[in-house]
Amino acid sequence: MDASTTPHRPSPATRGAPPRVLTALIATLALLGGCALPLDPEDSLERIRGGELLVGATEHLPWVDLSGERPAGPEVDLVEDYAGRAEADVVWVLGSEGELVRQLRDGEIDLIIGGFDDQTPWEKEAAVTRPYATSADGTGRVLLTRQGENGFLFDLESFLVEREEAAGASR
Repeated sequence: MDASTTPHRPSPATRGAPPRVLTALIATLALLGGCALPLDPEDSLERIRGGELLVGATEHLPWVDLSGERPAGPEVDLVEDYAGRAEADVVWVLGSEGELVRQLRDGEIDLIIGGFDDQTPWEKEAAVTRPYATSADGTGRVLLTRQGENGFLFDLESFLVEREEAAGASR
């Protein structure tokens, strides 16, 4: 048998190992796959930007006050500031916590406000933001978003961090 017909036999050190090109391709795809994170399976953030932010509100004074013609309070102001950044119009949906969590889960609203603390029992049914404020009793105040809409959650939390940093810089 001459050299042109001799079959290639991998050395024992490389036998069973994937070719270098395949290894490089797998590594590249793994890196590129991470670039798209965080994802919004329902495209919440894309829909919200320049569109509508659907916000469920339940009364919990002083954080959310529903006694007037329109919602008021620090959480309402926070949501309206975020909506301004996202160039979105806020559509308010009023209801009880349970009703709003169901609507959130079903994708009918994007966010719930209502004076929730960081120990909320709804954390199993909703994504919880980082605390944006601390109450006098030391509990953190959070907002609820739809589980899995991580792009929206990331954008909202980025806004909360920027707001916190701006407040710290002005002190």
